[in-house]
Amino acid sequence: MRRSAPSPAPADFAPVRLYVEDALRDEGVPSLALAVSRHGRILWEEGFGWADREERIRATPHTPYSVASVTKPLTGAALMVLVERGAVDLDAPVNRYLGEPGLRAFAGGPETAAAATVRRVGNHTAGLPLHYHFFPEDGPEPPPMEETLRRYGHLVTLPGERHRYSNLGYGVLDHLIARVSGRPYADFMRSEVFLPLGMRRSWIGRAHAPAPRPAARYGPEGARLPFYDFDHRGGSAAFASAHDLALFGAFQVGAPPPGQRAVLSRQALAETQRGTAEVQAGIAYGLGWRTGADAAGRRRAGHTGGMAGVSTILELLPEEGLAIAVLANAATSLPGRVVDRLLAALWPEYREAAGGQAVPAPAAPAESVEEAIAGRWTGSVATYQGDLALTLDCGGPGGVRARLGGDPPTELRDARLRDGWLTGKMSGALGTDDCARRPYVLHADLRLRGGRLAGALIAVSPPEVVLGHALAHRTELRRT
Repeated sequence: MRRSAPSPAPADFAPVRLYVEDALRDEGVPSLALAVSRHGRILWEEGFGWADREERIRATPHTPYSVASVTKPLTGAALMVLVERGAVDLDAPVNRYLGEPGLRAFAGGPETAAAATVRRVGNHTAGLPLHYHFFPEDGPEPPPMEETLRRYGHLVTLPGERHRYSNLGYGVLDHLIARVSGRPYADFMRSEVFLPLGMRRSWIGRAHAPAPRPAARYGPEGARLPFYDFDHRGGSAAFASAHDLALFGAFQVGAPPPGQRAVLSRQALAETQRGTAEVQAGIAYGLGWRTGADAAGRRRAGHTGGMAGVSTILELLPEEGLAIAVLANAATSLPGRVVDRLLAALWPEYREAAGGQAVPAPAAPAESVEEAIAGRWTGSVATYQGDLALTLDCGGPGGVRARLGGDPPTELRDARLRDGWLTGKMSGALGTDDCARRPYVLHADLRLRGGRLAGALIAVSPPEVVLGHALAHRTELRRT
């Protein structure tokens, strides 16, 4: 396979280069681009394979890729620009900056919405549920953010109660940035983050003309995917080259290359990377960054991105002044494997430490669903097109049985009760136009609070639906 002209790279990276070439050939991944920066200097950057198979355009380290959730640390940086200017308070209610309808709380008293702060939206503890929503170019346009908030801006759990990853939260933040700055989110990102940091091949959503052609996105069978948009652009809609992300990462670790203009103070950078919500033992989430220590004990901050036709990683080792960006235009685990090999090439002891890392503690055992929620529970599921009755019957020979609206009774499959959260899957029709565009299974995610089950029923497209959705609907049941 021919390669784009690489920058001079240390000899220790030669095995990584061979690994990437072999993996692209053996696994059918169209292309991959990477860049490694240390102390403000690019150690290695290179593109492999086809950024666009049909047009015969080869990948380079300057090819813009859709970066999926690696958009989140970019949005976090833009948010902190406004914080440092005194325009936003991280610990103020996010609704202060949103206007109507804002986020609405149904768990707890009227003070609950005020507890959904900007910081909690950023670290995924505000109480928003799982959410992702794709809009292919041959379908309807994403609605205005005010309409998305009317449909899905519900706090289904108490702010601060748990970490629940939600793309909608970063849609809220891009809306906040636009309202506070008085400029479209994409324009603010370009003028206040991308251009000052030298990220000239980066943008949000559709390209700003003139712009280089981005890498095409390819589906599981190698089919080219259409352009698609989101109702959560701040969490998913950025395009950037591996070179540009390495520049962003170099700035984040306090090792900017010559000519780069700082957009944040060191204190603000540290604040974005400070973990304020526990994800799991040893891993926390800040403002767009997952933080923790690697197998060799070095502090790391990073984010991955994955969606239809996209797999990406931006990884930082701040004490080492290191930033690594790896981008692919297909759904694949290859970027993560490449990062591991790059770290092993830089530090031979890394591989040894990684092989001996501790096994994570097992999850808490599931409680008996039959004992904890025995009996009948009745209530409703709120959708933007009307409420539907929902009944759960637990304790009989059929396990947990559910009935939604006028649908026939069905089983709540894989029902589990763990740490007070009831989860399971069921069939049923919510009847909204949004849900009807793609097939889906309903996922229950309900908190047991005495004689009440409250949370969300989420319409989640099955894995084989390439451009599916996860759309949560507020649900509350009471034991009768």
